[in-house]
Amino acid sequence: MMEETQAPWQAREKLSITSVRAIVTAPEGTPLVVVRVDTSEPGLYGLGCATFTQRFHAVAAAVDRHVGPMLIGRHPADIEDINRLVHLSSYWRNGPVLNNALSGVDQALWDIAGKRAGMPVYELLGGRVRAAADTYLHAAGPTIPETLEHASSLIEDGYRHVRLQTGGPGLGTYGAPGTPGGYPLSPYPDGWDVNRYLAVTPRLFEQARSVLGDEVELLHDVHSRLTPKQAVVLARALEPYRLFFLEDVVAPEHYDRLPWVVSESPVPIAVGEQLSSLTDAARLVQTHGTDLLRVHVSTVGGLSACRKLVALCELNGVRTAWHGPGDVSPVGVAANIALDVTTSAFGIQEGHVYNDATHEVFPGTPIAVNGYLYPSDAPGWGVDVAEEEAAKYPPETHLHERWAARVRRPDGGLEAP
Repeated sequence: MMEETQAPWQAREKLSITSVRAIVTAPEGTPLVVVRVDTSEPGLYGLGCATFTQRFHAVAAAVDRHVGPMLIGRHPADIEDINRLVHLSSYWRNGPVLNNALSGVDQALWDIAGKRAGMPVYELLGGRVRAAADTYLHAAGPTIPETLEHASSLIEDGYRHVRLQTGGPGLGTYGAPGTPGGYPLSPYPDGWDVNRYLAVTPRLFEQARSVLGDEVELLHDVHSRLTPKQAVVLARALEPYRLFFLEDVVAPEHYDRLPWVVSESPVPIAVGEQLSSLTDAARLVQTHGTDLLRVHVSTVGGLSACRKLVALCELNGVRTAWHGPGDVSPVGVAANIALDVTTSAFGIQEGHVYNDATHEVFPGTPIAVNGYLYPSDAPGWGVDVAEEEAAKYPPETHLHERWAARVRRPDGGLEAP
């Protein structure tokens, strides 16, 4: 056990961190990680999202064995100093494992700050500039008609923004089911064909405008599978259908080409969920490499990091669209909402409808009303965790890895999952 790491100043009161630990649960099958920070005041603790689904064991170990022990004895109000301490202490910095561990602590300290003040976190950030965050959900199907049927049902439920994904032969497109053995004469019959994708996607949106009308906002996720030139070709083909945004058009290895892609694209480009560095996200904004910034909040270091990105977006005319599917915990959703309702740079919030088990594990899980997510008025995040319930849903390892290993072209070459 390491010695307590006291700050080089005297705290104004006797309150300290006594425990930091990771909690991993999978009520929907997707591993979620939250960090609990306890204090010397009985009953005062905070929760933060640290969900890196694909490497949850590593994040939990980083929290329990490295990050947590060095925070024992610190005053929980020293959020900025603790954030910087965790960031610098590993020497080799950034990356999704370390930044998720940092985020879990950071968000938990903000939760504690809200509880101590008797205020929701959004009030600590300066208060609302809007009542709620408009959200979008995902509509998908193996065929275009089935995708549009799903989209119609979401619109009837009150959603004004819908992401469309349609499958096809073989593995199908990202986010939509395929037809097994779709390329029977190829080395890999369940492959994904980029040329077919580039041909079918514009047809999807042409029919969507015809069926769904002009009032609904339409979105699409490429999931990083195109070259920069292919991305521009797709964007131009989609111009007549007025997309709200086209997401993750190229792999992060080619983000240096994004300023050119954005300048050539007639539709807004949304990028960033695979970034694992605050400075990389900041450079994306500063170099005009995206129209909407969509980072996974916990992967760049939590609320404190994203507050800085929000300010940068406001100054550079970039909007936010935080990553928020089922592999963000309800605690992380609460953090997303707090950011959404406190900035003029807000664009849209990705949504997810959690199952009943998740609501049992996380009392206070946000629920969209007519497509809007409202912040909780409870002190802190307004979300708790029932650890006995969480223990009923142990995570399974390698779910994502097994899927990613199957994402290949018809010739057998691996594709970005």
